[in-house]
Amino acid sequence: MKNIIFDIGNVLVDWDWPAYVNRLFDDKKVIDAMNEGYWRNNLWQEMDRGAISQQTIHRELLETAGEYRDAIELAYQRLGECVRLFDYTEPWIDELHAAGYRVYYLSNYSDYLIHQNPEALRFTEKMEGGIFSCYVKLIKPDLAIYDTLCKKYDLIPAESLFIDDKYINIVAAKEYGMHAIRFMGYEETRPVIDRYLSESGI
Repeated sequence: MKNIIFDIGNVLVDWDWPAYVNRLFDDKKVIDAMNEGYWRNNLWQEMDRGAISQQTIHRELLETAGEYRDAIELAYQRLGECVRLFDYTEPWIDELHAAGYRVYYLSNYSDYLIHQNPEALRFTEKMEGGIFSCYVKLIKPDLAIYDTLCKKYDLIPAESLFIDDKYINIVAAKEYGMHAIRFMGYEETRPVIDRYLSESGI
């Protein structure tokens, strides 16, 4: 194994939407409207894909917000607060580098969110590279996004370990030819990854 490829959300950064909206609002009707506005018709998925302009997404959010327009707008403007860098992320990357691995990211992530909280993504500067879905107009679990990453960095899938919290993305990575482990939290999954790497060699 030579390459470690990380998903980002809920693996290297905390992405806690329920906690975020509950910090902003204490009215269940507002929270329900928020969830409906952001998650209806796969709008968030299209944000990650980068197939729709941010202006269009913003307009669609507000057009259907009704009496909750101000709340939807507030959540949109403060969206970066939904993301927090885990304490373990940067030390983990350093340890993998020290062990001789190359480290990459492959994440479904929108351009808007990237610019809302770039500090939460500072760890990417430590990596050899990676792909944000919004810049290649592809999202996991489409096999094409795994292929795009490997071709960009000349990675051999069989020499690469992919780590993601979503089962469907793990299945796709294995189908593409990568090794893959589902992330179930740092305390639970880090030992599993360490054992896997130890048994696989470098």
